[in-house]
Amino acid sequence: MTTETGELRDLPTLTPGPAELADLELLLNGAFQPLTGFLGAVDAATVAAAGRLSDGTPWPVPVTLAVPEDLVKEERLILTDPEGVPLAVLTAAEAWKEPAPAPDADPLPEPAPSGWRMAGPVTPLRTPEHGPFRGLRVPPDEVRLELAGAPALAVATRTPLHRRQLGQLRQLAEKLGARVLVLPLLGEGGHDALVRAVLSVRRELPGDALVVPVPLAERHGRELLLTAHVAAAYGATHLFAPSFTAADEEAAPLTLAAPEPWAFDESLDVWRPTAKIDPDDVRDEPTDEELADLLDRGEEIPEWFTTPAVAEELRRAHPPRHRRGVTVFFTGLSGSGKSTLARGLSDMLVERGGRTVTLLDGDVVRRLLSAGLTFSREDRDLNIRRIGYVAAEITRHGGVAVCAPIAPYTATRAEVRRMVEAAGDFVLVHVSTPLAECERRDRKGLYAKARAGVIPEFTGISDPYEAPEDADLTIDTSGLSPHDAVTRVFDHLVAGGWVRTG
Repeated sequence: MTTETGELRDLPTLTPGPAELADLELLLNGAFQPLTGFLGAVDAATVAAAGRLSDGTPWPVPVTLAVPEDLVKEERLILTDPEGVPLAVLTAAEAWKEPAPAPDADPLPEPAPSGWRMAGPVTPLRTPEHGPFRGLRVPPDEVRLELAGAPALAVATRTPLHRRQLGQLRQLAEKLGARVLVLPLLGEGGHDALVRAVLSVRRELPGDALVVPVPLAERHGRELLLTAHVAAAYGATHLFAPSFTAADEEAAPLTLAAPEPWAFDESLDVWRPTAKIDPDDVRDEPTDEELADLLDRGEEIPEWFTTPAVAEELRRAHPPRHRRGVTVFFTGLSGSGKSTLARGLSDMLVERGGRTVTLLDGDVVRRLLSAGLTFSREDRDLNIRRIGYVAAEITRHGGVAVCAPIAPYTATRAEVRRMVEAAGDFVLVHVSTPLAECERRDRKGLYAKARAGVIPEFTGISDPYEAPEDADLTIDTSGLSPHDAVTRVFDHLVAGGWVRTG
């Protein structure tokens, strides 16, 4: 440790979100050099606008830390992992209020519900624990030592390497006289499957290829340049880049290497450079959508497209929808019919058999999982996150989670969707029954008490309900019988392939 234990004991703690924890690890191990900490307002703005820090140093994306408002005046924070293990000390240089993003701005990797972010250098306390494949998570300085300054061709990937990419990599590495460095980029969920898939084809690459998983949160803008900076930090001299712009090439800290186009030659039953193939003999490889559809339906992945080992990992990570975990998440006002629909759907699925079903009703969860929480926005969000966490775990293990909270806030529902989709599928059902009908049904008199001011912060009366714009299904139960409403949801699951009828 670099800080006295007594001092640490008195410091406030913060557990960053998953993307920020990934950024923290790369700040601490040097993969984000020249950064030594989280960025302040000016640097974040200049990076977002121009891909440079305020001193002119090239850097492609903002690396920032969201903090709750009650921590913005602290001088130092201990940053911990989700289990509370201290990882680093942040010395606060600046707390800044996040401005409203421009419509076309690249979103920051973690939302800041308070609107506040904190900047400053980070000092390591201990190396994060990684679980599976920890032996492969070698820090950049050790990889650079292994590469010893020789030419190294990095390929940074969030998806398995299929036969085309393998052929292109072999050809390009031979042309450059370079060693291959594969950097599986680990976002949220699915880490083990990606790493296993990459390891399964290592024998298809030059014999001394290195595989080093990197916890890099996905960005929607300038990701190529970010991976170029990370690859350079690991000692790569070239980055496998099928497409890039002249501006990318100028800004990259290493050489962006474009592979020669390859295709499958049906006449010879091999992959090879497209220029050598008669156009009539070129077979198009499956698109991402077509591949996903094959997996959804449980159909075979063509062996000419990918290796059997990769196909097996894809099937394991993405089983057919009728065996894949799914969360059906009902949201709507109190009295809209969410609980009735959720119970009815759960019963219908159980009666049919074939799926393990867990009902997470809002009232029951409040009583058992979230006892003691208030109805403040913070506690409501925490309640929904708890439901989302449990639902994600059920989904991860192939079950069906049926949830029926009010879940009034868009940002929190989006957070739950992200959690669940890292483990399986998510179906959002907006029960859009109008407020007047919900009040008419109110047997407990909650709406009347809310209008009288007896119940504060009541959704739909004194607290907003943010109707979802991303609902997969919308149902107004005011004109439907419970059976008909449940049947509509059930039919949606059948149409989507999550439930088999045959």
